[in-house]
Amino acid sequence: MTYSAPGIDQIAATRAALGDDVLRTPIVRCAGLEDRLGGNTRIYGKLEFLQRTGTFKARGALVTLRSLSAEQRAAGVTAVSAGNHAIATAFAARMTGAHAKLVMIASANPYRIEACRGFGAEVIIAGDAHEAFERACQIQQAEGRFLVHPFEGPSVALGTGTLGLEICEQVGDFDEIIVPIGGGGLIAGVSNAVRQLRPDCTITGVEPEGADSMHRSFDSGKPEGIDEVRTIADSLGAPYALPYSFELTRANVDRLVRVADDALRAAMRDLFRWMKIAVEPACAAATAALLGPLRESSRGKALVIVFCGSNIDWQSWRIVSRQEQEC
Repeated sequence: MTYSAPGIDQIAATRAALGDDVLRTPIVRCAGLEDRLGGNTRIYGKLEFLQRTGTFKARGALVTLRSLSAEQRAAGVTAVSAGNHAIATAFAARMTGAHAKLVMIASANPYRIEACRGFGAEVIIAGDAHEAFERACQIQQAEGRFLVHPFEGPSVALGTGTLGLEICEQVGDFDEIIVPIGGGGLIAGVSNAVRQLRPDCTITGVEPEGADSMHRSFDSGKPEGIDEVRTIADSLGAPYALPYSFELTRANVDRLVRVADDALRAAMRDLFRWMKIAVEPACAAATAALLGPLRESSRGKALVIVFCGSNIDWQSWRIVSRQEQEC
């Protein structure tokens, strides 16, 4: 496949154009995690859960909506999501004067559904991820709406690339960056920007064991899918990888690791204990990897972990983070 990766000048121009509509989220030292790893490890956390809409998704969604013509915005947009991308699309639609008709998965947190409606979007519920993508395609064809993809395409990579740019500006030198993977839009853009600015940095991607389409794609050398998403990290539960984000990821990412749901639950509890933050499972993925499969290889290094975002209510956090889940 021939693809064009956004250059760092293009990413920087995009970040400037977004202005205050997208926040420059803070970087903090994660002292509790540093103490846990020991060995003079320095850990910097990119707090993207403080972004508008609660996740990094606002970046790609707003870049995409701003790239549309006046006619396309007038026709409206649609999107597929377990919640976070839907919220971001609803936000971007309101910011650009478009109407959003969103397909969300039945397991989506009610908090996220209401957040979409709060931005003025119409919400349709589908049974699972595969059905949701089918419904969105039907809406696109029948109503002429633009499909705002959750993770595929140059505009998404441009948006998420701004996050990688910010990290390099805020931290300076670091040895490794650890990034969660759902469909691949986040790591595709972040890794592309970081590789241009910090060519010697190790870039590591993290997937849930029950949603490992990028692992399967790396193994086969082409985008692959999974039969069913089986993870509590619904925000990372993409049913398949796609060519553009896969190629950018394969070109720039050094290694992939998997984390189990129990590790995600433990990381959620650890982050509450050590950093006083209550985050959804996807947001805890990089921490779970750092405290699990990456623990020994990362000790003593300067690390960046991406807290990709979080939209979860307190009751759901208490249920999901339990060590043993009820059947």
